Amino acid sequence: MLEDSFTSTSHLSVAMTTEDDGDVPTTAEAGVPLSSSRGTAINFQCAVVIVGVVGAAANSLIIYAMIASKQHKKKLLIFNQNVSDLCSCLLLIITYALKLCNIRLIGTLGYWLCMVLLSENLLWCSVDASVINLMSISVERYLKVVRPAWGKKLLRNWVIYSTVAFAWIGSVIYNMILSYSTSGIIDGVCYPTIIWKSQAVAVIYTIWYFVSFIVLVVFINVFCYGRILVVIRRQAKVMARHSGPGSSTTQTQSHHIQSNLIQTMILVSAFYIISWTPTKLYYVLFTTVGPNFTHIESAYNATTIVAFLYICANPFIYATKFNPVKRILVGLIPCKRSQPAGENVEMRVIRNVPTR
Repeated sequence: MLEDSFTSTSHLSVAMTTEDDGDVPTTAEAGVPLSSSRGTAINFQCAVVIVGVVGAAANSLIIYAMIASKQHKKKLLIFNQNVSDLCSCLLLIITYALKLCNIRLIGTLGYWLCMVLLSENLLWCSVDASVINLMSISVERYLKVVRPAWGKKLLRNWVIYSTVAFAWIGSVIYNMILSYSTSGIIDGVCYPTIIWKSQAVAVIYTIWYFVSFIVLVVFINVFCYGRILVVIRRQAKVMARHSGPGSSTTQTQSHHIQSNLIQTMILVSAFYIISWTPTKLYYVLFTTVGPNFTHIESAYNATTIVAFLYICANPFIYATKFNPVKRILVGLIPCKRSQPAGENVEMRVIRNVPTR
C-alpha cells in the first residue's frame, strides 16, 4: 500500500504544499527522502506477482479439495477463508501487474483505475475480509468447544452465512470509504491512502488500524485457542481414564477430528500474526514519526513480501494439517493412487505362500 508513496514522495511533498480554500490535505509520508529506484520497485513488484501466482494455484487446490471432501458445507467459515485468500492472490497478480506497466493515469479511466486497482482498494477488501473471517473462526471454535450450550443456540446456519456476508460487506465498505477519501492522482501518478486532512487524523487512523487488525486479532486468538486447548486436554484425560478394550471409538475419532481442525487454525492464526505484524509496525512508525523517520526501502520490501506470503503459504498448512483436505490432495498424486493396489497384490501373494 505504501510502495507508490515511497517511490514518488518528492512529487507529493511539493503537491501537498498548495493551499485551497478548504482544508489543506497532508500526508504522513511527506518529507521522507526519496531512496527507491525504478529498478528496485520493478524487482519488488515482480516478486509480489510471483507470490500471487503461487498462492492462487495453491489456494485453488485447497478449495477443490474442500469441495471434493464436502468440507465446504460443514466448515463454511474455513472455506470462506480459502476463498478470500484466493481472491487476494488473484488481486495481487492484477494489481502489481498493472503497477509494472507504469501507466500514466489520465481522465475518468485513469481515476477509476487508481481508485479501484492501483490504490490496492480491491486487494485490501479481500485481505481485510480474510482477517475478519479469521477472527470469526476463532470465536466459532471457542463456542463449539468451550461453550457448547451457547454454540448450539448461537451457531445457526443463518448466523454463519451472516458472518461470511459481514466479513465481505464490512471490508468492502470500509476500504471504499478509506480509499476514496485518502487517495488521489497527481501528475498522472496514483497516490493510495496517503492524502489526509491533517497529520493528527493520519496518526489516529494508523493506531486504530494497528489495534483492530493486530492487537485485537492477537487477543481473540490467544484467549479463544488458549481456553480451547485447556478444555481439549481436560477432555483427553477424561477419555483416557474411561477408555477400555470394548469402548466405542466414535467419541475418540470425533475428538481427534476436532483437535486436528483446531491445530490447523492455530497455525493459520499464528502465521498471520507473525507475518503481518512487522509491516503493520513499519506503517505505524512511518506515520507517527513522520519526517524524522528514515525510510529503508529494503526493510519495507522485506516486511511486505513476508506479509503477502501469508496468503500464499496458508494452503500448505491446510494441505499438511487438515486431514480431509490432505486425503483428497494425496489422492491426486499418481504414485499414491497406485500404491494401495500394489500393496494389496503383494499381500495376496504373501497369503498364498504355503506355510510350513
